[in-house]
Amino acid sequence: MEIKVCGPGCASCKQAQEIVEAAVAAKGADATITKVSDFAEIAKLGIFSTPAVVVDGKVKCVGRAPKQAEVEEWIG
Repeated sequence: MEIKVCGPGCASCKQAQEIVEAAVAAKGADATITKVSDFAEIAKLGIFSTPAVVVDGKVKCVGRAPKQAEVEEWIG
């Protein structure tokens, strides 16, 4: 499973990254978490507001940090 956390590194983006890491740890998921901060790469994903979370190529959350329970649902 590949999870991308997209954002330039603002406080909300860092919060999103921490939440995703905590959810993956809580679920014991086999996931690779990648931080995407390049705006061109983020735009290629169809994202124009950050933070955003992409799981296996599907945009799951845009413009806010997700709740840990949400991320746990996304990763099964």
